[in-house]
Amino acid sequence: MYVVVSYDIPEDKRRTKIHKILKSYGQWMQYSIFECDLTETQYAKLRSRLSNLIKPEQDSIRFYFLCACCKGKVERIGGEALRDETIFFA
Repeated sequence: MYVVVSYDIPEDKRRTKIHKILKSYGQWMQYSIFECDLTETQYAKLRSRLSNLIKPEQDSIRFYFLCACCKGKVERIGGEALRDETIFFA
C-alpha cells in the first residue's frame, strides 16, 4: 500500500522521534510529509509505534492511502530526488 503520512507535532523532541521512525519506513518529501510504500504488516507496526509516541491531545498524524492508479498520477516539481529502491539479483 502506498501511504502519504503527514504530521503536526509541536514539541521538538517528539517531532524528531516521529521523523526518525518515519524515515525508516519511507521517503521524506517535505518538512512534515513522508511517502511510504508499505505492506499491511509494516503499516500496522508503523501505526503502533507512532501511536505509542504521540500525545493525542497535542499531536496529529494523518495517513492518506493512494491506490496504484493514483500513485502513478503523483506529480513532483523540485525537491529531493527520489530514492531508487530497485533490487537487482545476480
